[in-house]
Amino acid sequence: MSSDRLTDQTLLIDADDTLWENNIYFEQSIEAFIDYLAHSSLSREQVRVALDEIELANASAHGYGSKRFTMNLRQCYEHLAERDIGDEDLATVLGFGDQILRQDIELLPGVAETLAALSDRHRLVILTKGSEEEQRMKIERSGIDMHFFDAIVVREKDESIYRQTLATLRLQREETWMVGNSPKSDINPAMAAGLNAVFIPHDRTWRLELQALRTGPGRFMQLARFAELLQHF
Repeated sequence: MSSDRLTDQTLLIDADDTLWENNIYFEQSIEAFIDYLAHSSLSREQVRVALDEIELANASAHGYGSKRFTMNLRQCYEHLAERDIGDEDLATVLGFGDQILRQDIELLPGVAETLAALSDRHRLVILTKGSEEEQRMKIERSGIDMHFFDAIVVREKDESIYRQTLATLRLQREETWMVGNSPKSDINPAMAAGLNAVFIPHDRTWRLELQALRTGPGRFMQLARFAELLQHF
């Protein structure tokens, strides 16, 4: 083992777009939705902004996940459609969201091998947000759940959730790291809570999860690929 590697750490690891592909399927559905809407005066970006506003407004009250996303598409369609809306129209729009649940779980490169190695020398915990049922189904289907000490699904990941996780699992801040692709949910609130953080960007991260990175009292590192964790842990 390299003398530069940290030992006996707890890694809280995000799931969507950190362990497996996720947002790319939502993006594909949005593109299909915009095509179907075929608005006569709004640009594709303007339609997307309208959908973003609906998603932001509904997230705090209803949470995340493909089922909530499907309802957001419906609301956006009902708001922007320039024609009478029939049952067939709604079925088509709902289908754009429903297809996300049918996607296979596609692990990101190096994830399986990296987790197998890390789990021998560190405590690994999935910490993900979204629909409890949907996220646990994806964890089970991923085939990598055996590497984790625990899996925690929360409605939102903010500073209070990280503090609560530290207390519930009786973790030491200086030995705990949040690993993820989202500045908004993974990095900034974790560092605000005093944890360390590893930022692994994904080029298709949901744009509502993007923020300027903010530092905190803990340690921070940015890696290009998940497999690079083995160089440090």
